[in-house]
Amino acid sequence: MSTMRNIVIFFLFALLLGACCYPQQGDGRPYGVNYNFEFWGDSLILQSDQPTHNQPISAVLDSNNVIYHGDPLVVAQILVIPEDSLDSVWVKVARDQLTMGWTHESDLIANSVPADPISQFIYLFSQRHFWYFLTFLICLLFFMVIQRVRRKHYHIVHFHDIATCYPTLLTLMLSSSAVLYASIQKFVPETWVHFYYHPTLNPFELPFILALFLSSIWLIIILFVATLEEVSRQLRFSEAIMYLLSLFGVCVLCYMIFSILTLYWVGYLLFFLYVAWALWRYFRYFRPRYICGKCGSKLHALGRCPRCGAMNE
Repeated sequence: MSTMRNIVIFFLFALLLGACCYPQQGDGRPYGVNYNFEFWGDSLILQSDQPTHNQPISAVLDSNNVIYHGDPLVVAQILVIPEDSLDSVWVKVARDQLTMGWTHESDLIANSVPADPISQFIYLFSQRHFWYFLTFLICLLFFMVIQRVRRKHYHIVHFHDIATCYPTLLTLMLSSSAVLYASIQKFVPETWVHFYYHPTLNPFELPFILALFLSSIWLIIILFVATLEEVSRQLRFSEAIMYLLSLFGVCVLCYMIFSILTLYWVGYLLFFLYVAWALWRYFRYFRPRYICGKCGSKLHALGRCPRCGAMNE
């Protein structure tokens, strides 16, 4: 228990250090003048007149000064009006020289995303991934029930795995990324917000905790490619498709569990238990100890080779 406690303390200390690594705008805002957005709402009418201090906020809008879905926007000016009880921050944005005006910052942020494709991917994933993954899990569960009814014995990671470590490492790395992501959201959310507005694929340009998270994403991609190669070598096409679908379902389930439960602390304990259980299962049952004498495929037990059908005794 003392070792686990020390690991958790070090992990939390690294998170706190990561919160101080990003330079902020003078007003603490992650974007500034000349920042580029893309409007993803239906439409928004801009106010032509600049709001002023100690004056009633104008409600007159120009119906010709409208931006629509997909329009590129650039921030021209940011103004704080304390008298505005709705939203004290006004932002002047421009689509072109003829279409520009003022809108509340809350309206701009709610209906726009940064123009960077990485930021747009983060937005789409964070907004819709839960429903997509939940739908996939339901379909996968139904398919697995049908297969069990038909008494088909199929491969699945952790339970009837193939003779390679890559699928297990893939699930563990994805679970680690989910824990890291939830920890960033819980302890240093401003660091993630800055990354959202200024994304990069280079981990060496980021604070420690974000560099760790981005490195884990790169490792997931590498492990996925290695898994594809091993699955194609050890299984027939139909079995490989089923195995990859089940592997994806397990990865999705791990992501959902750890990204949600880590926000409530219990995710850390479950993560360490899952790592210990997954490694025990792999080394106890699925670690390859033999090589097929005919095709050279890896085998975790003597018997018939699943790839070529040769008997190994």
